[in-house]
Amino acid sequence: MKKILITGGAGFIGANFAHHLMRHSDCVVTVLDKLTYAGNSASLEKLPRNRSTLVIGDIANAALVDELVGSHDTVVHFAAESHNDNSLRDPAAFIRTNVVGTYELLEAVRKHGVRLHHISTDEVYGDLELDDPQRFTETTPYQPSSPYSATKASSDLLVKAWVRSFGVNATLSNCSNNYGPFQHVEKFIPRQITNVLSGIKPKLYGTGKNVRDWIHVADHSSAVQRILEAGESGRTYLIGADGERNNLSVLQQILELMGRPNNEFDWISDRPGHDLRYAIDATVLREELGWKPEYQDFTAGLASTIDWYKEHRRWWAPSKQATENMYALHEARASEAIGS
Repeated sequence: MKKILITGGAGFIGANFAHHLMRHSDCVVTVLDKLTYAGNSASLEKLPRNRSTLVIGDIANAALVDELVGSHDTVVHFAAESHNDNSLRDPAAFIRTNVVGTYELLEAVRKHGVRLHHISTDEVYGDLELDDPQRFTETTPYQPSSPYSATKASSDLLVKAWVRSFGVNATLSNCSNNYGPFQHVEKFIPRQITNVLSGIKPKLYGTGKNVRDWIHVADHSSAVQRILEAGESGRTYLIGADGERNNLSVLQQILELMGRPNNEFDWISDRPGHDLRYAIDATVLREELGWKPEYQDFTAGLASTIDWYKEHRRWWAPSKQATENMYALHEARASEAIGS
């Protein structure tokens, strides 16, 4: 059996990937997670005990990372600070986890000769104009616009440098916006869903015209597995499912699926540096590795996600109030800044 170390495996995408591996392989998984506010051990409760272990720790802890990497065949690196709003308030945590943590992993896989797959985001490429027909490809220049995306771009470049300079066996993937089970309520889709379920009026930044390219997290998992199986070392693969939609239409669809009027939300001031549009061209992944998404009907995927949050209130309720308090404080400060 292969032994796979998943960093950030108690977070949204990492936890879904752990569950995916349990269903679609016979590997043994170790999850390394710091269990910050965005990590939740409850997301791993249904993993089979004989094939999974949770280690609570920091990927910036060189000794711990070295010990764990040395006893595994493959590392899949999901661990990251990932919320744009938080990166604007406290960039330091993003530097430590996304840059220093990736460096420690690279040094460990280099020392032990272990295969690495590095998970990244389409946000490293900056944004596109709303009327631009182009989409991001593997050769799009990096142009990050927030502390979050800048630190992810930095980690990508470190991986590429370690491949070229030291011969590390690594692949990279940059994925579009994920949705699905186990996503923290601070993120756009689960925040709107849980607001409705909590009797809170949803809120929308700016004009709502900003476009995101949505992919169901299960499709992200299957794409990563395919890259592990057949990806070429040193290559970057873009993961997307042709799911471009503006934020207004997604919120209105959520409201309609939940039986609410599609204008039952509040407009709020836009956040600084809010990227206009993301769009992924996943041709290389599809044509060279033969991958294709299963969840091509966004409405059906969104409906199943709403059902999951309805059925798992005990999973998300403990973090809901703190999240809304954080947003309220941020919005109040933004209003004060505008007033001054």
